[in-house]
Amino acid sequence: MILRLEHIGIAVKDLAASNELFEKLLGEEPYKEEEVASEYVKTSFFQTGEAKIELLEATHPDSAIAKFLEKKPEGLHHIAFEVDDIHAEMERLRAEGFQLLNATPKKGADNKLVCFVHPKSANGVLLELCQSIQA
Repeated sequence: MILRLEHIGIAVKDLAASNELFEKLLGEEPYKEEEVASEYVKTSFFQTGEAKIELLEATHPDSAIAKFLEKKPEGLHHIAFEVDDIHAEMERLRAEGFQLLNATPKKGADNKLVCFVHPKSANGVLLELCQSIQA
C-alpha cells in the first residue's frame, strides 16, 4: 500500500550550487549527502515537513540523470512514494497494467529499496516506490 509522498527528486547539473540555492530557500542545510555508485549519482536530501526534496547530480555520462539532462533542463525528475511492502506493491501495480523499470527492488539512496514506474504508464511522470531497509 502507498503510505505517503516520500520525496520529490530534482535533477541538477551542479549539486553544490543547488545545495546553496535550496539552503537559502528552505533555511537549512541538507540532512544527508551520499553517492549511489551503482546509479552513477550523487544526492542530497532536504527535509520539508513530512516529505523530502532529493537533489540528484550525475557522476558519469551514462547515468540516468546525465541522460535526462541531455534532453531536458534541470528540474523535476521523479516523485517518490513510500510503501509498506515494495514487493507486494510492485505486484499490485503490474496487475493494474503499470510498466515497472525494475524486475526486483534495488538499493537506492537514503537507506531505501526502490523500484521505478515507467513514465509511459504514469501520464509522463517517472514514479518511484521506496521502502525503508530495516537495520
